[in-house]
Amino acid sequence: MSKNQKGVLLIAIGAICFSAKAIFIKLAYKQFDVDDLTLLTLRFGMALPVFILITFWNYSKGKMKAIEKRDIGWIAFLAMLGYYLASWLDFKGLQYISAGIERIILFIYPSFVVIFSRIFLKKTISRTAVIALAITYFGIIIIGLDPHLLEAKNLLKGAVFILISALTYSVYLTFGSEMINKYGSVNFNCIAMIFSSAYVLIHYAVFSEVDLLNLPTGVYIYGFLLAMASTIIPTFLVMEGIRILGAGQGAVVSSIGPVSTIVMGYYFLGEALSFQEMAGSALVLGGILLIGKKK
Repeated sequence: MSKNQKGVLLIAIGAICFSAKAIFIKLAYKQFDVDDLTLLTLRFGMALPVFILITFWNYSKGKMKAIEKRDIGWIAFLAMLGYYLASWLDFKGLQYISAGIERIILFIYPSFVVIFSRIFLKKTISRTAVIALAITYFGIIIIGLDPHLLEAKNLLKGAVFILISALTYSVYLTFGSEMINKYGSVNFNCIAMIFSSAYVLIHYAVFSEVDLLNLPTGVYIYGFLLAMASTIIPTFLVMEGIRILGAGQGAVVSSIGPVSTIVMGYYFLGEALSFQEMAGSALVLGGILLIGKKK
């Protein structure tokens, strides 16, 4: 396996794990009377100890590079955008729209990453990346034009939440890639997630009246799944993949997310799966394979 293919595999698996988040959230909303902030707090509250342990482990092994003071503030800001705000807005949006259409809107972010990387970081956009991006977006457009996806009640309200989430997450990936190159993917990810978790816990303490110690067992199970399968594991996979491929190409590969969500939505939520969605999904996968074969 080439280095490029390894990066593609890491990001693809990470994107699928991230995409499962929408399924867990929709199932929790469907089965329990639980709000977005409670689920978000369980997700980050359960993930926080793991990130702290990994940080201390790396520090004890001498793998934690000292972070410059100005970079601490920069990482804190990126964490606020990329995982706190982006996650909260995503959870809000999923209250109004299906998991499938949430992923389609959210995965507009690869184009934002490519554009931001070109404008602010002066990154060169390769011809292969442009073609791959065009193919994946053509596939996403085909999926998004399926009439049944547009029948959701409060579609516009949910779509606005998800679109802003995509924008904030793209800023995080674009500028976070610079911090990854400087401090390493594991160290950057742990520190960013610790900051993000702190923001979420503060948000909960200020605005929520829900007793986290008195919830149905099923809610805790979904919180654990959100923390482990859709936070801890994929963040490390995606950050390492971005270190290998770069933010632009990494974002294109992660376009597999909408495809996996549509399939999981069909099996676990009973959401419709049409020929149009399958055709669009094939194009998205084609764009990802194009990146994987790039020398």
